[in-house]
Amino acid sequence: MPKHKKKRNKWKHFFFWLFGANVLVLLCMLALIFWPVSETETPSPSEENTQDSSEFTVRTSKQNVNELVNAYIEKLLDDTDHQYSVSLDEDVELIGELPVFSSTVPVSVHLEPVVQDNGDVILKQESISIGQLALPNKKIMEYLKKYLPMPEWVTVDPENEEIYVAVTDMEIRSNLNVSVESFDLESNNLAFNIEIPYETLGIEKRYY
Repeated sequence: MPKHKKKRNKWKHFFFWLFGANVLVLLCMLALIFWPVSETETPSPSEENTQDSSEFTVRTSKQNVNELVNAYIEKLLDDTDHQYSVSLDEDVELIGELPVFSSTVPVSVHLEPVVQDNGDVILKQESISIGQLALPNKKIMEYLKKYLPMPEWVTVDPENEEIYVAVTDMEIRSNLNVSVESFDLESNNLAFNIEIPYETLGIEKRYY
């Protein structure tokens, strides 16, 4: 076969290989965008605690809560390859990285906290971005749910584009029960109810 025909066939094979690779990438991107978002079951409100206890309200600043939350996250992510943090300012911002194909891309989610009647908090998504990728918000939330480790009492709900923080389900070694009274970031007014069961202190309530 003449050399010019061999060269032409070589370029022809290369063209088809490149075309096939582009089609494959395009199909993967379309699958990411249009693949149905899985349903998420959010926690039911905790049953009312009937044991004898006393309750105190503790007020603090968003800086103190921010430090506490990130210290908890840092410990949660020990021995993992994942990294993310939370910033409390005018809203709640989650900043991290998500794996996409063979690399990672930065993700940023701005969330508005809404305190529930039972003392839990729902973080409603306000804006979201993942690098330069143009993906639907629900799909990015699906990636958060799938790839970022979360405590058992935190549920990412892609369908409703929110994160349910079941503060009342937190397991605390001292057997304290915690709920959120207020979470007003704009006025820097954060308050938590701390319930101390008498049983924890080894005493019984006396009725007079």
